[in-house]
Amino acid sequence: MSATRTSPSPARTPLNGTALLVVAGVLWGAGGLAGSYLADRAGLDPVAVAAYRLLCGGALIVLYAMATGTRPAGAGRAVWLRVGFSGLLLATFQAAYFAAVAATSVGLATLTTMVAVPVLITVGAAVLDRRLPDARTAGAVALAVAGLLLLLGGDGAAGGPLLAGTALALLAAASFATFSLWFARRTTPANAADLGLGFLTGGLVLLPFAAASGMTLPLRPDALGALAFLVLLPTAVAYVAYFTALRVVRPTAAVIGVLLEPLTATLLSVALAGERLSAAQTAGAVVVLASIALQSSGPRPERPAVSG
Repeated sequence: MSATRTSPSPARTPLNGTALLVVAGVLWGAGGLAGSYLADRAGLDPVAVAAYRLLCGGALIVLYAMATGTRPAGAGRAVWLRVGFSGLLLATFQAAYFAAVAATSVGLATLTTMVAVPVLITVGAAVLDRRLPDARTAGAVALAVAGLLLLLGGDGAAGGPLLAGTALALLAAASFATFSLWFARRTTPANAADLGLGFLTGGLVLLPFAAASGMTLPLRPDALGALAFLVLLPTAVAYVAYFTALRVVRPTAAVIGVLLEPLTATLLSVALAGERLSAAQTAGAVVVLASIALQSSGPRPERPAVSG
């Protein structure tokens, strides 16, 4: 335990964990717009944007871990096996999601992924705990699915093989849900060093594909500023907040961050791009907020498997 720096116990409360999930979800919502802007201004393929995000964001997280004196949990071969598994899941998540977007549309890929993630996390936690989710959790997930269907359902598939695109989006959701559950339930709590190395590994996995599509970044303030924003806030800060929160809240509470991403992205599109919400989308936003409120209320016991 001496090799891994841990946070003081007063900071590790379910309330603060929920706040960190909110921070992560809001920043992720801004990340979608930032990534799209970077791809447009720099002329980058989505896979190249994903590679930049994993590599640069991972480097920032590693620097943060070094600055705080944090080292990977454990030692030896187990560390590199864990980092390799993390990187593979992260690379699969990014690549599968962007492939789903290319095969269908942004709206359909996001809809399928964001609906599947909370369901898969809830089902996975139930299997691992060997008990059915409580009524509050099941109700929150049901509301989440209904709200996202309303919020994102206006964008259908714009051509492409629908079945293949849906399968890729489900693969992306399964990768992220697996990573979340695995990260949260390790007997030895993972930390920023583990997360940063996992990001770097995922970026290296995507690097050959990104290089083939072109990774030249124009040295202009707009492109460089978009990249800096993307890797700092929606990546480094958001993911550290999310996985720090998973150390103190129930795994099913992680859906708070997942649900806030599309909700924030939609609201930012309204505020910055002049888009308008339909009546169904407005209702969906309200339902998603109700789901988040239900998920964040009530008792949130600590999980012995990850208590530090």
